[in-house]
Amino acid sequence: MRIATWNVNSVNARLQTVLKWFEAAQPDVACLQEIKCVDEKFPTEAFERLGYNVEVHGQKSYNGVALLSKRPMEDVRRGLPDPGEDEQSRYIEAVISGPRPVRVASIYLPNGNPIDTEKFPYKLAWMGRLHRHAQDLLTLEEPLVLTGDFNVIPEPRDAENPSNWLGDALFQPETRAAFRALKWLGLTEAFLAADGAPGAYTFWDYQAGAWQRNNGIRIDHALLSPQAADALTGVSIHRDVRGWDKPSDHVPLVVELDL
Repeated sequence: MRIATWNVNSVNARLQTVLKWFEAAQPDVACLQEIKCVDEKFPTEAFERLGYNVEVHGQKSYNGVALLSKRPMEDVRRGLPDPGEDEQSRYIEAVISGPRPVRVASIYLPNGNPIDTEKFPYKLAWMGRLHRHAQDLLTLEEPLVLTGDFNVIPEPRDAENPSNWLGDALFQPETRAAFRALKWLGLTEAFLAADGAPGAYTFWDYQAGAWQRNNGIRIDHALLSPQAADALTGVSIHRDVRGWDKPSDHVPLVVELDL
């Protein structure tokens, strides 16, 4: 099973680019972030024509996440359960049916900038909510993939120029500590387990020639439960997509599981 995550930075604005990648890569499951549309405006039919079932948790103009699967999806959850309603659409989860079902979540973790505003505490509180929910999910002892745009640079090696990010919410000690704590629940970071090569970035800003200078960062991640980690066979970052026409500033990350 090939499970992809991709922050598409507006699915409708970049639909032809997104569909081109889907047709070429043929993921079994895809987790999209920052779709930037309400559920009714998501281009569901375009993906259904490619053979995908679609579940959306959208929001007008901002945020929004989606799950697409060639297999049926069950037990769909929109939003984190704690502490209840959240105006920002950043989390969707479902069980992907099959001979061995796998629970998959598409995550768009808050950016948190500027750090001297309420946005940074919101980011850390959201990470706390994700931590508690992941803790509960792990008690199910099933294949679980938590994947998406985490807006976290885990280590200096995950940025071409770490010093540029010292004042950024993505690289603050509190952010990195919360990400480590999430992994310490018993989750395996798929990229580190299957590859781990330096310079494997997933995001290049549109500004200051970041793509041309390879001034990238690795902020899109896939965290696996022990049952999913045991099935891990490979991880790939589709770097070339950043050079396509009308690209997102992120590129797809694909995890391969023998499920």
